[in-house]
Amino acid sequence: MSDFLMPSLGADMEAGTLMEQVVAVGQPVTHGDIIAVVETQKGAIEIECYETGTVTEWLVGIGESVPVGTPLARIDTGEAADGQTVEPAPVPEPEKPKPRAVAEPPQPAPSVPTGTRIVASPAARRLAAEKGVDLSALSVPSGQPIRHADVAAHITAGGKTAPQDTGLSAMRQAIAAAMSRSKREIPHFYLTHQVDLTTLDDFITEMNETRAPEDRVLPPVFYLCAMARALKKYPEFNGHFEGGTFTPAKEAHIGLAIALRGGGLVAPALFDVAAQERDGLMAQMRDLIGRVRAGRFKARELSDATITLTSLGDRGIDGLFGVIYPPQVAIVGIGTPALRPRVVDGKVVPRQIATLTLAADHRVSDGHRGALFLRAIDRFLQEPETL
Repeated sequence: MSDFLMPSLGADMEAGTLMEQVVAVGQPVTHGDIIAVVETQKGAIEIECYETGTVTEWLVGIGESVPVGTPLARIDTGEAADGQTVEPAPVPEPEKPKPRAVAEPPQPAPSVPTGTRIVASPAARRLAAEKGVDLSALSVPSGQPIRHADVAAHITAGGKTAPQDTGLSAMRQAIAAAMSRSKREIPHFYLTHQVDLTTLDDFITEMNETRAPEDRVLPPVFYLCAMARALKKYPEFNGHFEGGTFTPAKEAHIGLAIALRGGGLVAPALFDVAAQERDGLMAQMRDLIGRVRAGRFKARELSDATITLTSLGDRGIDGLFGVIYPPQVAIVGIGTPALRPRVVDGKVVPRQIATLTLAADHRVSDGHRGALFLRAIDRFLQEPETL
């Protein structure tokens, strides 16, 4: 028998709200199955099961918010506490409802009692925030969270809007907590390097000429691949620092910083980037960005990133110095490529130049190794056909 716990999905998470029980009592689960959906400040997170067995009991109800580490469900794994194999316990059949003395039509009720947290899906919260809708004014069947359709129907019916909130959003509070911890605990050092992306730009342009828009490969894929290749030689930038000890990662699970339409930022991971082909990685990146902006992604994508890439290529910014997301130990940034004069073969010519930056943890690396790491990324970007 094993307890399925509310997982920690990052340094800024203290609690989560159970939004969906994907697997019902009595149903089997295997390692890697989605068993629940939990809402955090970052959106709705699909939680994977790390046991194989049968769900025998849900310990937390839908809409209930509990701290990290709280048991959410109980799973019969077929092993007793002393490791001996046992027969799965039979799941009791639900009791038949007793007849009511007086038949009454169901009445809509507020999603939660007054003064408690309003339970609503991330899509519903985003729409409400955009349109200024007061979620407490909506009524839904008891025990059910407010959905996007409920908010849309409320707006269509001319429902009242909420007064403007000038305080920090839950997302911004979470970011503030994590970044404050990072700057307080991690001794950052910063490096910057100018990288010539002309060869890469020409390669991408030629490669995409005959491709449909949905099949084109974008520059971030090459940044990711170059980082993954460089990390093989400089593993001290790839891993987690926890409990005073740095543990290098075996693979490069690179977090990709993604801005949310409603405000805020998340950096879910693309897994084992070094093992991915360009087209496959591009498809994964599109899928990830789409799901994140819809407020839906998986727990491992938040908790397992080993380094982060942040790019503001479409924002016209020359360079950026990121803040390390603990327990990671490094973050790479790349600014907007722009035409700049450079001397090539004794002549001044226009070249596509971008600023590559590194923020790293001085407890596990130093400027010398950081410089070599950035130069390695640069070197791989000069040979895009090998990525």
